[in-house]
Amino acid sequence: QVQVVESGGGSVQAGDSLRLSCAASGRTLSLYAMAWFRQAPGKDLQLVAAISRDGENTVYADSVKGRFTMSRDNAKNTVSLQMNSLNVEDTAIYYCVAKWAPASSFAVYKASNIYDYWGQGTQVTVSS
Repeated sequence: QVQVVESGGGSVQAGDSLRLSCAASGRTLSLYAMAWFRQAPGKDLQLVAAISRDGENTVYADSVKGRFTMSRDNAKNTVSLQMNSLNVEDTAIYYCVAKWAPASSFAVYKASNIYDYWGQGTQVTVSS
């Protein structure tokens, strides 16, 4: 099985940028579809972005479209989330998640209960 660990969170001002990274160990990341979820205090878990196993397909939450970009480097066993123009509503704990996907799959997965492997999360705090 794969283990994933997030990094790159922090406290920033509105309008700033952050780049989150997720490093995998245990198995090659190329076997897995990946996603970023977030959870703000008192709110439900929310899909931020998801990417297919081969990196060809991505989906984003409407609230982050045009501001966030998810990418993956299977050779380096990492996925990233570039977050630009951050606002206070982006404040949350961000989780990197993985789901094994068939070799022929180009699917992206949006439901949190689909994902088998979760990191411990990294805090992103945006102040006005």
